[in-house]
Formats: sequence, C-alpha cells, structure tokens
Amino acid sequence: MYSLAVSSHFMIAHSFVGEVFGPAQQLHGATYAIEAEFRRASLDANGLVCDIGLALEALKAVLGELDYRNLDEIDAFRGRNTTTEFLAGEIFRRLAGRIAGGALGEGTAGSLAGMRIVLRESPVAWAAYEGAIA
Repeated sequence: MYSLAVSSHFMIAHSFVGEVFGPAQQLHGATYAIEAEFRRASLDANGLVCDIGLALEALKAVLGELDYRNLDEIDAFRGRNTTTEFLAGEIFRRLAGRIAGGALGEGTAGSLAGMRIVLRESPVAWAAYEGAIA
C-alpha cells in the first residue's frame, strides 16, 4: 500500500461536559497539529498517490471551517464533546466529502483505498481516525 501525507495546524476554543474532563470543562484553547495520510494500492500513471498540492489545499479548506473558532458555538457540534478523537473523525468525514467531490483531482477519489487523520494535541498525546474512502 502506498501512502502520501500532508500536515498543517489549527487553533480552536471549546469546553467539555462531564466530571472526567476536570478543568477542561471550562472554556479553553487548543492548537492541534494534523496529518492527513492518503492510501492507495497502486500509483497513478504519473507515479503519484495523489497531487500533494491539492491534498494540502483540501486539508486547509476543511481546517478553515474550524480554525480560530469556538467549537461550542458551531451548531453541528452543539451538545457534543469535541474531543481530539471526535475531531479526528469529523475532519476525516469532511475531507472525504471534498475528495468525493473531486478536490484531489479527476479520478483520484475512486482510486484511494483509505485515509488516516492523526490529530496531535501535544507532543505526547494524539488521536487518529482511519477508514476507507467510499
């Protein structure tokens, strides 16, 4: 399996509900480092998994919907704990939608076997979500 990854970062504010979160129940900020890895069984005619520039543009477009936002104020997230795990899955879904819409170039969407999103909240803690791209 071949893979290509791009990375970026984004900043958010949010709070959590539940005793398990301790002081993080109060509004706080986070700066996440993110890696999006795209996988396919064979390379395309140009020897690529996908266009690296288009992959980075697509990732940045998804992050632009979250960057510098208070996630508690986004309707789609109301009543949800926007944990690192949750956000990794949400970014996966949003990026997969862009890929299906052609964001990585013509024919790429149907050739990718899967994708993995790694969301790092600190140098010692991170979460990931991976799956097939339909």
